Amino acid sequence: MSTDGRCGLRPGKGNAEGVTTGKGKTDGVAVTPPTAAASASCQYRCIECNQEAKELYRDYSHGVLKITICKSCQKPVDKYIEYDPVIILINAILCRAQAYRHILFNTKINMHGKLCVFCLLCEAYLRWWQLQDSSRSIDPDDFIRYAKEWDFYRMFAVASLEQTAYFTGIFTFLWVERPITAKKTLNFALLLKALLLSSYGKLLLIPAVIWEHDYTPLCLRLIKVFVLTSNFQAVRVTLNVNRKLSFLAILSGLLVESAMVYFFQRMALAVGSDCHP
Repeated sequence: MSTDGRCGLRPGKGNAEGVTTGKGKTDGVAVTPPTAAASASCQYRCIECNQEAKELYRDYSHGVLKITICKSCQKPVDKYIEYDPVIILINAILCRAQAYRHILFNTKINMHGKLCVFCLLCEAYLRWWQLQDSSRSIDPDDFIRYAKEWDFYRMFAVASLEQTAYFTGIFTFLWVERPITAKKTLNFALLLKALLLSSYGKLLLIPAVIWEHDYTPLCLRLIKVFVLTSNFQAVRVTLNVNRKLSFLAILSGLLVESAMVYFFQRMALAVGSDCHP
């Protein structure tokens, strides 16, 4: 995890606002255009009250830094820029809203695509392992190994479709409830990024399978609950909505995902019945 939030605006030390707007000249400092100032003003968020902030800290001179104070809540805009990444990760695991705002709004983490693929691989491996465990074969024939390899690819495709259905359910519910959730257009790209990053708990599936024991099914259920809780917090923080709406959005996604799972199960039974009359 990175603390790239330090790449905020760094105005000169002689002027508190970073520009000089004299009538005749600017004393060598360029005046910021109104459009640029407007875009810069909404670059960051306060992790305490979720208000927009122009910068996270100010670099005066000789490495003297001062964290910006939020004008709304009178607290530091982002205290996590001074924290170790391990501390930030622990706070994210504890589902602290402040840690989520720091990661989503005040850093430049763009690993959500790779994380999504890796999580899908973990979930596909878990399903493939359960499939092989239920139908063990001691036949060393190459055709059997080839079929098992394609089973893994099939599990990856199924996991991808189910996750797509889950996200579709969430987005559809929020789109329908758009007049309630926000007055402005929802940023679905940021929400997708938040959901992908908050699904990092799926990485725990591999250790749960490798160190198999009698409590493995319970561990898998706890991992599922943890991922859903993280997604719930991601929706709540990204859209700045109440807990009830976030819960209903996650529930909608689960319902659509369950419908997709039921469809795949029925299709598998239909194929099985056709192959064994």
